Amino acid sequence: MNAIQTQNVFFQQGAFQFQDLSLAIEKGKMTAIVGPNGSGKSTTLKLFARLLKAKQGEILLQDQSIKEMNRNEFARKITLLLQSKETLPNISVRELIAFGRVPYQSRRINNVKEDKEIVDWAIKECHLEDYENRMLETLSGGELQRVRIAMALAQKTDILLLDEPTTYLDIAHVIELMELMKKINHKYQVTIVMVLHELAYAGAYCDSLIVMKKGEVHTQGCSMDVLTSKLLKEVYEVDATVFFQEGFPLIIPNKN
Repeated sequence: MNAIQTQNVFFQQGAFQFQDLSLAIEKGKMTAIVGPNGSGKSTTLKLFARLLKAKQGEILLQDQSIKEMNRNEFARKITLLLQSKETLPNISVRELIAFGRVPYQSRRINNVKEDKEIVDWAIKECHLEDYENRMLETLSGGELQRVRIAMALAQKTDILLLDEPTTYLDIAHVIELMELMKKINHKYQVTIVMVLHELAYAGAYCDSLIVMKKGEVHTQGCSMDVLTSKLLKEVYEVDATVFFQEGFPLIIPNKN
């Protein structure tokens, strides 16, 4: 079963467009969307999350058109974590994570006990027990990213979308984040779709890669099939050798 499927999607924004975007993302898997700048990676996530609207075609979420879902129903099925560019609010770690429970609250029903238990769970899964009372402004980039992921987990959806979650992180925090995502994917069968620039990490941690080029899906498949010298030349215009060592892809530029 597919978690997300697009059928003949047409979208245009300025000079950029998708002519016929058709792809499928398998349920319960971890998928990376990769490709050069401007190829449509982040735009694809925003279409999935209804931040952008396709002019033609269908986007199906677990076989249901996203057009047919009301706002709260949709927010209980899919979570999008965009790149962090905003000014940090003057609140604590726990308070930010609790925002993930907003889709489940209403004027008539407010299950405080359940919300607290889920926030506690998200804090524990992201190893934030020692940080929950700290103010956001005191955190490092890696710590803040874990907090934002905990907020997304607290939304308790089956699908988690992440737009360049490793941007601005050092290698230690990148590995920590990718290990966390893999644990969540395996432990809870959450479908995770992330836009990544680091091909090595995408290939090492994700079950499937979707390679975009100029608004089209160039290829899709497992990393060992997709990440080749031929692909780097065709998509990135890079002359390099690719080989795998214990499941981790190594990309070495060829000297002229």
